[in-house]
Amino acid sequence: MSADAPLLLAAGSEKYRQKREKKMRKAKPVIAAVGLLLMIALGVVGVQVIQKYTPSREMADPEEVYDVSGNEAAILYNYELQEEHGIYENGQIYLPLDWINENLNKRFYWDSKEELLVYALPEQIVYADAETKGSNGAPMLLLREEGVYLPLGLIANYTDIQLLPYDKGEIKRVVVNSWGKRAVAETKKNGKLRVRGGIKSPILSEVSSGTQVTIIERLENWSKVLTPDGHIGYIENKRLDAAQEQNFSGDFIEPVYENIRLDEKIVLVWHQVTSQEGNKTLRSFLEKTKGVNVVSPTWFSLTDNEGNYKSLASRAYVEEAHKRGLQVWALIDNFSSDVQTETLLSSTTARRTLIEKLIADAKEYGIDGLNIDFESLKKEAGVHYIQFIRELSVSCRKEKLVLSVDNYVPAAYNSFYDRKEQGIVADYIIIMGYDEHYNGSEPGSVASLNYVRNGIEGTLKEVPKEKVIDVVPFYTRVWTEGNDGVKSSALGIADAKKWIEDNQVPLYWQEELGQYYGELDSEAGFKTVWMEEERSLEKKMELIKKYDLAGVACWKLGLEDAAAWDSIQWQ
Repeated sequence: MSADAPLLLAAGSEKYRQKREKKMRKAKPVIAAVGLLLMIALGVVGVQVIQKYTPSREMADPEEVYDVSGNEAAILYNYELQEEHGIYENGQIYLPLDWINENLNKRFYWDSKEELLVYALPEQIVYADAETKGSNGAPMLLLREEGVYLPLGLIANYTDIQLLPYDKGEIKRVVVNSWGKRAVAETKKNGKLRVRGGIKSPILSEVSSGTQVTIIERLENWSKVLTPDGHIGYIENKRLDAAQEQNFSGDFIEPVYENIRLDEKIVLVWHQVTSQEGNKTLRSFLEKTKGVNVVSPTWFSLTDNEGNYKSLASRAYVEEAHKRGLQVWALIDNFSSDVQTETLLSSTTARRTLIEKLIADAKEYGIDGLNIDFESLKKEAGVHYIQFIRELSVSCRKEKLVLSVDNYVPAAYNSFYDRKEQGIVADYIIIMGYDEHYNGSEPGSVASLNYVRNGIEGTLKEVPKEKVIDVVPFYTRVWTEGNDGVKSSALGIADAKKWIEDNQVPLYWQEELGQYYGELDSEAGFKTVWMEEERSLEKKMELIKKYDLAGVACWKLGLEDAAAWDSIQWQ
């Protein structure tokens, strides 16, 4: 190493040091900036964490929550907010009648023509209009452009329902609940009721420790509850004690619709009477019957939309039937083309006129009961029809008259006849278990076994068996398929047997249908028949006995032969 080497090394070290210091001076701002960015990032994260886990103190807007304003009242039905609103007026809450009918009580009937509210109790009919006042002096109903409204007190008088009004604060509301068991719990800590589950949801109200709340739905961390001040929202589960089941019930007494029961199984037969002379055929027609205890003459036919009808009633007829131990249930129909049944029944005055006339005739002629045969009703007539049955039942109950109502085999298109309500207020519900195939339909049985079975089973879903009577037909149809299409003619059992014999038509038993089937190729066209006779009637009677119905009815007197009656027996 030369003598200059240490100097060279020293010079190199100095240059390295200076270079490093220069780099450090340049790096300091960068490091500072990075540190600052890290601090900012940590701060942002910290704020976000704080924001995420810090409960919101935002208060909810009750008008927005309950979607009401002004004098509107929110409706919470079985803890669900309804689209419909009530009205707060005269110091009380009124609810819309349409909503009441749909959800709470369909027996409140509104006559829009006469602007009259009608309610049929078992023994009386109650009326109210816009001038009727309640015990508090306030109107019993409100008439508004959008509809009719009833006060909570009136609803509670006639409905087994819990009504909890909250009308002292700014936001009026009513909680409407079905009675029954519910889970309740006490709050073990003060808490906040929020619009939705989650600490960021707005606050609906404060809940103090020791408050009992009704639990509507329990989630993992939150529970949907009803508070004593009438708010429904969410509270944290950690603030609730263990839930307990509690039964809620009211003191409402359900009205009892007393019904008349014959103390024996019914065998009813309709007697089609089209003139006063027709009444005289009763004795001869009854000679070949067996076991009949009720006869229903077709005496009354509606003639207009005011409640008037044509009558063929006869005191001598009733006396003859009574001598033979038969009750007389007079039938009234709506078959006249001059009658629009929905128009007639939608008028309270017309219904009252019709009922008063029927009751007066029943008393005058000694009739034991009425049979209502209103057919081909339009759907819009349904609410008026069932109101007529309710109101008629009140008068029949008072006069000890049997009320029976004819019904189609249950189907979606006739559900508005409301068999369930009929089964409560009327004495007997009669299934017209025939016309499975009818004049104008494709060829087929008048009443196959499955059709009868379906009619019985469908009716029993809505009506108790001790009120159900099933009808069997004493006729069949001969179908003819020709160049002019399909036609049919109805023949009574006796005449159908003669037709089979005269034309030598072979018959084949069809087990599934419970009937004999026959066919004939003729000059007039291809003819088919599904026979009603003693064997097919016996199969139907077996079904009636199997389901232990109240009775059997037959359409109609005079179409049968003597053998048919051997099948229509209960023993």
